[in-house]
Amino acid sequence: MTRSGRQRLNTILIEIVLILVSFIFIMPLILAVTMSLQPPESVFSFPPKFFPTSFHWQNYVEAFHTVPFGRLLLNSAIVAAMITAGKIITGTLAGYAFANFKFFGKNFSFAFLFATLFLPAETVMIVPLFSLMKQFGWVNTYWALTIPFMASATNTFLLRQHFLTIPSSLEDSARIDGAGPMTYFIKILLPLSKAVIGGAVIINFVYSWNMYLWPLIITMEDKMKTVQIGVKMLIDAESANNWGIIMAGTLIAVLPTLIVFFTLQDLFVRSLVRSGIKE
Repeated sequence: MTRSGRQRLNTILIEIVLILVSFIFIMPLILAVTMSLQPPESVFSFPPKFFPTSFHWQNYVEAFHTVPFGRLLLNSAIVAAMITAGKIITGTLAGYAFANFKFFGKNFSFAFLFATLFLPAETVMIVPLFSLMKQFGWVNTYWALTIPFMASATNTFLLRQHFLTIPSSLEDSARIDGAGPMTYFIKILLPLSKAVIGGAVIINFVYSWNMYLWPLIITMEDKMKTVQIGVKMLIDAESANNWGIIMAGTLIAVLPTLIVFFTLQDLFVRSLVRSGIKE
C-alpha cells in the first residue's frame, strides 16, 4: 500500500472512531427524544423501540399542564441573561484593569482572586449568602437569584490572559489619536475579543441555566422557581412514572441551552482555535 493510501485509510479509521464516540455521547439525547414521543404503554416495551412509530405530542402538552413551565422558563431566561451579562461586564472590565493598568497591590489582588478559583463556592458560601440575602430582604426575588453571581474569577482570569496577548502598540496608537482608556476598551479591545467573549457567553449561560441548589434554597414560591426545579417537580408529580411526560419536560428545559450554543457556536469554536494557536 502506498503512503497516500495508508494516510487515507488512517483518516477513514479516525473518522469512524469519532462517529462512534459522537454517537455514544448523543445517545442519551436521542433516547430522551424517542421516549418523549411515545405513549406510556410503549416507553418500556420489549424489544425497545429507538424510533417511535407514531408521534405522541400529548406528552409535551401534559408537561405544561402538570408544571407551569411557561413561567419557569421565563424565570430561568431572566436569571441566566442577567447573570451572563453581569459576568461578562465585570469580567471584561476587571480583566482589562489587571492586563493594562498598574496600581498598588495589583499582583497580590490578582493572586487572591486566582486563589478563589479553588473554593467550592456552592457549599462553602451558601449558608452565609442565604443569611445575607435574608438581611437584605431579597429572599424569593430576582435580586437574590442573580446579584451574588454577577462576578466571576474565572471570567476575569480568562479575559486578562486574552487581553495580554493584544499588542500594547495598539493602545499606544489609540492614545496618540486622542482615545482615552474607555474609548480604547470599547472601540478597539472589545471588537477584537468577540470570539473569547462569545465562548464565555455560552459557558456562563449554560452554567446559569443549569443552577439548581441555590434557586431551590432561595425561592419559596412556585412562581419564582426556575425550570431545573420544574423538572424535579414534574418527576414528583408523575407518581405513575410516566417517563414520556418526564422526558418531554426535560427536553423543554434543555432546548434553550442548545439554541444558545448553536447560535454562538462559530464564536465558541474560534475562541478554542485561538487558544490552541497560542499554546
